Amino acid sequence: MKNLILATTALVMSAGIALADGHGKTIRMGTEGAYPPYNFINDAGEVDGFERELGDELCKRAELTCEWVTNEWDSIIPNLVSGNYDTIIAGMSITAERDEVIDFTDPYTQPDPSSYLAMSADANLTSGVIAAQASTIQASHVASLEGVTLVEFATPEETVAAVKNGEADAVLADKSYLAPIAEADDNLVLLSQEELIGGGIGIGLRESDTELKEKFNKAIQSMKADGSLNALIVKHLPDGATF
Repeated sequence: MKNLILATTALVMSAGIALADGHGKTIRMGTEGAYPPYNFINDAGEVDGFERELGDELCKRAELTCEWVTNEWDSIIPNLVSGNYDTIIAGMSITAERDEVIDFTDPYTQPDPSSYLAMSADANLTSGVIAAQASTIQASHVASLEGVTLVEFATPEETVAAVKNGEADAVLADKSYLAPIAEADDNLVLLSQEELIGGGIGIGLRESDTELKEKFNKAIQSMKADGSLNALIVKHLPDGATF
Protein backbone atom coordinates (compact mmCIF):
# COMPACT_ATOMS: atom_id res chain seq x y z
CA MET A 1 0.00 0.00 0.00
CA LYS A 2 2.84 2.35 0.87
CA ASN A 3 4.49 1.70 -2.50
CA LEU A 4 1.17 2.27 -4.24
CA ILE A 5 0.75 5.64 -2.52
CA LEU A 6 4.29 6.66 -3.45
CA ALA A 7 3.77 5.57 -7.05
CA THR A 8 0.51 7.52 -7.26
CA THR A 9 2.16 10.61 -5.81
CA ALA A 10 5.01 10.32 -8.30
CA LEU A 11 2.53 9.97 -11.14
CA VAL A 12 0.69 13.14 -10.10
CA MET A 13 3.97 15.03 -9.76
CA SER A 14 5.27 13.83 -13.12
CA ALA A 15 1.99 14.80 -14.76
CA GLY A 16 2.37 18.29 -13.35
CA ILE A 17 5.96 18.52 -14.61
CA ALA A 18 4.93 17.35 -18.08
CA LEU A 19 2.24 20.00 -18.17
CA ALA A 20 4.71 22.64 -17.08
CA ASP A 21 7.07 21.58 -19.85
CA GLY A 22 4.28 22.30 -22.31
CA HIS A 23 4.63 19.04 -24.27
CA GLY A 24 1.39 19.52 -26.15
CA LYS A 25 -0.62 19.24 -22.95
CA THR A 26 -3.62 21.39 -22.13
CA ILE A 27 -3.25 23.56 -19.04
CA ARG A 28 -6.40 23.45 -16.97
CA MET A 29 -7.18 26.82 -15.42
CA GLY A 30 -9.14 26.31 -12.20
CA THR A 31 -11.45 29.05 -10.96
CA GLU A 32 -14.47 29.43 -8.71
CA GLY A 33 -16.85 31.04 -11.18
CA ALA A 34 -18.78 32.79 -8.41
CA TYR A 35 -16.86 35.95 -7.53
CA PRO A 36 -17.59 38.79 -9.96
CA PRO A 37 -15.94 40.84 -11.31
CA TYR A 38 -12.96 38.51 -10.92
CA ASN A 39 -14.70 35.39 -12.20
CA PHE A 40 -18.29 34.32 -12.80
CA ILE A 41 -20.44 32.19 -15.08
CA ASN A 42 -22.16 34.21 -17.81
CA ASP A 43 -25.54 33.60 -19.42
CA ALA A 44 -23.92 31.27 -21.95
CA GLY A 45 -22.64 29.08 -19.12
CA GLU A 46 -19.00 30.07 -19.66
CA VAL A 47 -16.38 31.41 -17.27
CA ASP A 48 -16.23 35.19 -17.64
CA GLY A 49 -14.80 38.26 -15.93
CA PHE A 50 -11.42 39.85 -15.26
CA GLU A 51 -9.57 36.59 -14.70
CA ARG A 52 -11.03 34.90 -17.77
CA GLU A 53 -9.83 37.73 -20.00
CA LEU A 54 -6.50 37.91 -18.18
CA GLY A 55 -5.97 34.14 -18.19
CA ASP A 56 -6.69 33.81 -21.89
CA GLU A 57 -4.16 36.54 -22.68
CA LEU A 58 -1.53 35.04 -20.38
CA CYS A 59 -1.96 31.64 -22.03
CA LYS A 60 -1.61 33.26 -25.45
CA ARG A 61 1.60 35.04 -24.48
CA ALA A 62 2.99 31.93 -22.81
CA GLU A 63 2.11 29.87 -25.91
CA LEU A 64 0.01 27.49 -23.85
CA THR A 65 -3.22 25.72 -24.73
CA CYS A 66 -5.59 26.36 -21.84
CA GLU A 67 -9.08 25.30 -20.83
CA TRP A 68 -11.23 26.51 -17.96
CA VAL A 69 -12.71 24.41 -15.17
CA THR A 70 -14.63 25.46 -12.07
CA ASN A 71 -14.32 24.24 -8.50
CA GLU A 72 -15.92 25.25 -5.22
CA TRP A 73 -13.75 27.56 -3.15
CA ASP A 74 -13.45 25.41 -0.03
CA SER A 75 -11.68 22.61 -1.92
CA ILE A 76 -9.91 24.63 -4.60
CA ILE A 77 -6.39 24.21 -3.15
CA PRO A 78 -6.65 20.46 -2.37
CA ASN A 79 -7.91 19.76 -5.88
CA LEU A 80 -5.01 21.70 -7.39
CA VAL A 81 -2.52 19.70 -5.32
CA SER A 82 -4.19 16.41 -6.29
CA GLY A 83 -3.93 17.24 -10.00
CA ASN A 84 -7.55 17.96 -10.95
CA TYR A 85 -6.33 21.14 -12.68
CA ASP A 86 -3.05 22.97 -13.08
CA THR A 87 -3.62 26.51 -11.84
CA ILE A 88 -5.83 28.48 -9.50
CA ILE A 89 -6.84 31.81 -10.98
CA ALA A 90 -9.68 32.76 -8.69
CA GLY A 91 -9.09 36.04 -6.88
CA MET A 92 -6.75 34.23 -4.49
CA SER A 93 -4.58 36.54 -2.41
CA ILE A 94 -0.98 35.53 -1.86
CA THR A 95 -0.46 34.68 1.82
CA ALA A 96 2.34 32.99 3.74
CA GLU A 97 -0.07 30.29 4.93
CA ARG A 98 -1.15 29.36 1.40
CA ASP A 99 2.42 29.58 0.14
CA GLU A 100 3.33 26.72 2.47
CA VAL A 101 1.01 24.42 0.49
CA ILE A 102 1.18 25.73 -3.07
CA ASP A 103 3.31 28.15 -5.08
CA PHE A 104 2.29 31.48 -6.61
CA THR A 105 3.25 33.51 -9.65
CA ASP A 106 4.05 37.18 -9.37
CA PRO A 107 0.92 39.13 -8.37
CA TYR A 108 -1.35 40.29 -11.18
CA THR A 109 -3.19 42.75 -8.93
CA GLN A 110 -2.13 45.01 -6.11
CA PRO A 111 -3.66 44.29 -2.67
CA ASP A 112 -7.36 45.06 -2.99
CA PRO A 113 -9.11 46.96 -0.18
CA SER A 114 -11.61 44.86 1.73
CA SER A 115 -14.87 46.59 2.60
CA TYR A 116 -17.86 46.03 4.84
CA LEU A 117 -21.38 45.74 3.44
CA ALA A 118 -24.29 46.21 5.83
CA MET A 119 -27.96 47.14 6.03
CA SER A 120 -27.16 50.33 7.94
CA ALA A 121 -24.32 52.86 7.99
CA ASP A 122 -24.05 52.44 11.78
CA ALA A 123 -23.63 48.65 11.70
CA ASN A 124 -21.78 47.26 14.70
CA LEU A 125 -18.24 46.40 13.58
CA THR A 126 -16.70 46.30 17.07
CA SER A 127 -18.81 43.69 18.87
CA GLY A 128 -21.23 42.45 16.22
CA VAL A 129 -21.43 39.46 13.90
CA ILE A 130 -19.36 39.69 10.72
CA ALA A 131 -19.83 37.30 7.80
CA ALA A 132 -17.03 36.19 5.47
CA GLN A 133 -16.44 33.45 2.94
CA ALA A 134 -14.64 30.51 4.50
CA SER A 135 -10.88 30.11 3.88
CA THR A 136 -10.42 33.72 2.76
CA ILE A 137 -8.11 36.43 4.02
CA GLN A 138 -11.23 38.30 5.19
CA ALA A 139 -12.31 35.37 7.37
CA SER A 140 -8.82 35.20 8.90
CA HIS A 141 -8.88 38.94 9.56
CA VAL A 142 -12.26 38.88 11.28
CA ALA A 143 -11.21 35.88 13.36
CA SER A 144 -8.26 37.89 14.64
CA LEU A 145 -10.45 40.74 15.93
CA GLU A 146 -11.40 40.89 19.59
CA GLY A 147 -15.07 41.19 20.48
CA VAL A 148 -16.33 40.30 17.00
CA THR A 149 -18.10 37.06 16.09
CA LEU A 150 -17.18 35.50 12.75
CA VAL A 151 -19.71 33.49 10.74
CA GLU A 152 -18.34 31.72 7.68
CA PHE A 153 -20.14 30.60 4.54
CA ALA A 154 -19.08 28.48 1.58
CA THR A 155 -19.98 31.03 -1.10
CA PRO A 156 -19.81 34.84 -1.33
CA GLU A 157 -23.51 35.01 -2.16
CA GLU A 158 -24.32 33.38 1.19
CA THR A 159 -22.35 36.04 3.09
CA VAL A 160 -24.44 38.81 1.55
CA ALA A 161 -27.64 36.85 2.19
CA ALA A 162 -26.66 36.54 5.85
CA VAL A 163 -26.59 40.32 6.14
CA LYS A 164 -29.92 40.71 4.36
CA ASN A 165 -31.70 38.13 6.52
CA GLY A 166 -30.25 39.43 9.78
CA GLU A 167 -27.79 36.64 10.55
CA ALA A 168 -24.86 39.07 10.39
CA ASP A 169 -24.38 42.78 10.99
CA ALA A 170 -22.02 43.09 8.03
CA VAL A 171 -19.97 41.12 5.53
CA LEU A 172 -16.28 41.68 4.84
CA ALA A 173 -15.07 40.96 1.29
CA ASP A 174 -13.12 42.54 -1.55
CA LYS A 175 -14.42 46.02 -2.26
CA SER A 176 -14.54 45.28 -5.99
CA TYR A 177 -16.98 42.44 -5.24
CA LEU A 178 -19.21 44.33 -2.78
CA ALA A 179 -19.38 47.75 -4.45
CA PRO A 180 -21.59 46.66 -7.40
CA ILE A 181 -23.89 44.80 -4.99
CA ALA A 182 -24.35 47.94 -2.89
CA GLU A 183 -25.02 50.02 -5.99
CA ALA A 184 -27.70 47.60 -7.15
CA ASP A 185 -29.53 47.29 -3.81
CA ASP A 186 -30.86 50.38 -2.01
CA ASN A 187 -31.16 48.35 1.21
CA LEU A 188 -27.43 47.73 1.42
CA VAL A 189 -24.67 50.18 2.36
CA LEU A 190 -20.96 50.01 1.62
CA LEU A 191 -19.32 51.27 4.80
CA SER A 192 -16.45 53.75 4.79
CA GLN A 193 -14.18 51.56 6.94
CA GLU A 194 -11.80 49.46 4.84
CA GLU A 195 -9.16 46.84 5.61
CA LEU A 196 -5.97 46.47 3.57
CA ILE A 197 -5.02 42.80 3.92
CA GLY A 198 -3.25 40.29 1.73
CA GLY A 199 -0.34 40.65 -0.65
CA GLY A 200 -2.01 40.97 -4.01
CA ILE A 201 -3.50 38.21 -6.15
CA GLY A 202 -1.48 35.65 -8.08
CA ILE A 203 -1.93 32.40 -9.96
CA GLY A 204 -1.64 29.37 -7.68
CA LEU A 205 0.35 26.38 -8.90
CA ARG A 206 1.71 23.12 -7.55
CA GLU A 207 5.16 23.48 -5.98
CA SER A 208 6.60 21.14 -8.62
CA ASP A 209 5.46 23.20 -11.62
CA THR A 210 8.42 25.56 -11.70
CA GLU A 211 8.59 25.83 -15.50
CA LEU A 212 4.89 26.62 -15.73
CA LYS A 213 5.36 29.31 -13.08
CA GLU A 214 8.20 30.82 -15.10
CA LYS A 215 6.09 30.89 -18.26
CA PHE A 216 3.23 32.70 -16.49
CA ASN A 217 5.59 35.10 -14.73
CA LYS A 218 7.11 36.15 -18.06
CA ALA A 219 3.62 36.67 -19.49
CA ILE A 220 2.52 38.70 -16.45
CA GLN A 221 5.65 40.86 -16.66
CA SER A 222 5.07 41.48 -20.37
CA MET A 223 1.50 42.64 -19.68
CA LYS A 224 2.75 44.95 -16.93
CA ALA A 225 5.42 46.34 -19.25
CA ASP A 226 3.10 47.17 -22.15
CA GLY A 227 0.25 48.51 -20.00
CA SER A 228 -2.27 45.86 -21.02
CA LEU A 229 -2.59 44.52 -17.46
CA ASN A 230 -3.42 47.99 -16.13
CA ALA A 231 -5.99 48.36 -18.92
CA LEU A 232 -7.74 45.17 -17.77
CA ILE A 233 -7.65 46.31 -14.14
CA VAL A 234 -9.26 49.63 -15.06
CA LYS A 235 -11.87 47.82 -17.19
CA HIS A 236 -12.91 45.21 -14.63
CA LEU A 237 -11.71 46.52 -11.24
CA PRO A 238 -12.35 50.28 -11.23
CA ASP A 239 -11.42 50.54 -7.54
CA GLY A 240 -8.27 48.46 -7.95
CA ALA A 241 -4.79 49.98 -7.88
CA THR A 242 -2.78 49.72 -11.08
CA PHE A 243 0.89 48.85 -11.48
